[in-house]
Amino acid sequence: MAKAKDTVSRTLLVALVLSVFFSVVVSTAAVSLRPAQIKNQNLDIKTNILAAAGMLKGGASAEEIEEEFARFDVRLLDLDSGDFVQPSDVGVQDPMKYDMYKAASDPQMSTNIPNTEDKAGIKRRPNVAKIFTLTENDELVRVVLPVHGYGLWSTLYGFVSLEGDANTIEGLGFYDHAETPGLGGEVDNPRWKSQWVGKEVYGDDLEEPQIRLVKGGVSADAADREHKVDALSGATLTSRGVEQLVNYWMGDRGYAPFLKKLREGEV
Repeated sequence: MAKAKDTVSRTLLVALVLSVFFSVVVSTAAVSLRPAQIKNQNLDIKTNILAAAGMLKGGASAEEIEEEFARFDVRLLDLDSGDFVQPSDVGVQDPMKYDMYKAASDPQMSTNIPNTEDKAGIKRRPNVAKIFTLTENDELVRVVLPVHGYGLWSTLYGFVSLEGDANTIEGLGFYDHAETPGLGGEVDNPRWKSQWVGKEVYGDDLEEPQIRLVKGGVSADAADREHKVDALSGATLTSRGVEQLVNYWMGDRGYAPFLKKLREGEV
């Protein structure tokens, strides 16, 4: 019996030592790999920004992506006033390190959206957004704006890129969602995304966003064709979600105050 007890004790001791050892190994690996994970996440975001702006070259290396992205200015924007703010105003030194989605969950850094106004289904909106502008020869040529909103099964996160007129769409892309593959998941289809290029957010008065996703497709002679995109086949709710999230973020509760000032040369 004593020998049996001794064997059990030793087995438990070995198991404990091994558990502690591998816990330390896993924890050390997680900590050491974290910088690489953050770097890859940042590279993925930059890749998607360039893709939305039509600036991503096929087969581009990480170095080429970083070099192309470096042409952009990263700015922090007060959504209510439409004015730029300093990184220190939101507790960071590098504007790239500001997380507008984390801020949206902080009552001190975000605003609750009434149900009657929450077209995008996001419940809270950060007070400050992180945007990306590209200037050439002292002239704004494009601005890339983060957008998000609820589809059918998930929140879609992406970017809308506008030309320097702050109205014409250069591209739209989503980098994170869980919509149904082959249906709502067709938001990733390059052919569908290409339809957004050249569409106009606003009408002649440049006030209310006019984007519409049309079930059955947009005919060649459709009225207001410049504001319309084919809806996703078999994905009515995802299509409606994309339409509403784009119009929400281009509206008064989103980027409209900034875009208006941009068109009038006030920022």
